[in-house]
Amino acid sequence: MGRADGTFTIGELSRRTGLPVKTIRFYSDEGLLPPADRTSSGYRLYDVTAMAQLELIKTLRELGLGLADVSAVLARETSVPRLARRHIDALDEQIRRLRLRRAVLRAVVKRESELEEVKLMNRLAAMSDEERARLLDEFWHEVTEGLPVDAEFYERMRTAKPALPDDPSPEQLEAWIEFAELIQDPEFRAVTRRMSERHADDLRAGTATVPAQSEWIEWSERAHKALEAGLPPDSPEGRELADDIARAWAAEGQDPGDRAFRNSVADRIAVGTDRRAERYWQLMAIMNGWPEVPTRVPAVEWLTAALRA
Repeated sequence: MGRADGTFTIGELSRRTGLPVKTIRFYSDEGLLPPADRTSSGYRLYDVTAMAQLELIKTLRELGLGLADVSAVLARETSVPRLARRHIDALDEQIRRLRLRRAVLRAVVKRESELEEVKLMNRLAAMSDEERARLLDEFWHEVTEGLPVDAEFYERMRTAKPALPDDPSPEQLEAWIEFAELIQDPEFRAVTRRMSERHADDLRAGTATVPAQSEWIEWSERAHKALEAGLPPDSPEGRELADDIARAWAAEGQDPGDRAFRNSVADRIAVGTDRRAERYWQLMAIMNGWPEVPTRVPAVEWLTAALRA
């Protein structure tokens, strides 16, 4: 029970609210819960208004608000909804980081990673989508800088960005780590630069026009089936495919059966055929949840061999 004048000692307030005396005293010392009066001995006394205020402080603290925010609410300097919106944003970011940390730990367990790899994984996983995009932009800038490449084609290449979900799977996180290592690898950058240089040379020579994507898919599928069937590149199927490619690629007045021409076509295709370049898109698909990118490099290598046969 309270005192006759309707006030409560700090101990009575503690029993009614379930908060420790030490906590109530701390709030009072911080100015969040000023006493309504004091006893002749100097002990603090609180009224029903203080009890209601203490319940509000307890609720706000349980929601994660700091003392400064609680004080601002009590002083009517801000509103609870405004603070709540701010804290939602902060909690969302905290949850995102916790999910990434969990994904890193899962990947560590799966890969049985050593310390150095764990440090690298943690650093890469902590990157924001903007930081990932910036890393990729740096890659494409280096491999195309100063070259008169097809702006529209390379812009399509640049716009595909890795975007991990807030709760990435270990596979997605592993894909990002491998992808980040790949685009920072000097050798891969040199390979991609050579592809861009060949593309620029073709543009200068007026030979950059290549068959449509639908034709590439058809040729790749035919080569894949022939390869799976164990057929050699100089088989009838290989010769037929080489003929179709040469005819599609030949400019007006150019002999598609010319050996030198076919070798030049094979050279151009070979420049753009690299397992790491294909892996680039496979990793991008894993990270972004796109359909799986099938392995086609062996089929393309078979196709170029058919052109040279």
